[in-house]
Amino acid sequence: MIDLYTWTTPNGRKVSILLEELGVDYTPHAIDITNGDQMAPEFLEISPNNKIPAIVDRETGLKLMESGAIMIYLAEKYGKFLAPSGQQRARTLEWLMWQMGGFGPMLGQAHHFVHFNPDKSDYAKERYSREARRLYGVLDKQLQGRDFIAGDYSIADMACWPWASRYEWQGVSLSDFPNVQAWYQRIAARPAVQRGYQVPKDMGPIPAG
Repeated sequence: MIDLYTWTTPNGRKVSILLEELGVDYTPHAIDITNGDQMAPEFLEISPNNKIPAIVDRETGLKLMESGAIMIYLAEKYGKFLAPSGQQRARTLEWLMWQMGGFGPMLGQAHHFVHFNPDKSDYAKERYSREARRLYGVLDKQLQGRDFIAGDYSIADMACWPWASRYEWQGVSLSDFPNVQAWYQRIAARPAVQRGYQVPKDMGPIPAG
């Protein structure tokens, strides 16, 4: 049994989608970051950086924070969505790290300056809007001739997809990136993704893309 501490953010949805795809038992615990739940002492014992998601593996007692580390751990534990060795594993980890180092953080800045605070800084709004489009272009090129980012459906797709699901917050039209749009809609149609998207609470329909 896995305890998942999460909220309705792209980083949180990465792990709930993976858990649904794995089909393993888990218990979600809502950490409402708008109310400061992430600063509670009991949560800080699990996630010292006061960020969601985090997990506790009841079988081993392991407490783990950071979405990328959690995804690798779960994929290895259950033997799915990450090859055990070789080029396929390297390619999946390459694109997982791309999401962790670029696609997520830069789109997060776009959320801040384009969606939540559009009038605070014209420079920041332009900078992160431009970077968002550049990153979508990188992803679009990678998806040329592929159904999934690293060839097979993997944790790389599950890490990137929730960030793409907030394309409207980023001022991005997926129709400008046809390979991304097809990939986005392909993944959105998966039942496990639909279930994982609504953890820890129902936030309405998935954006159509």
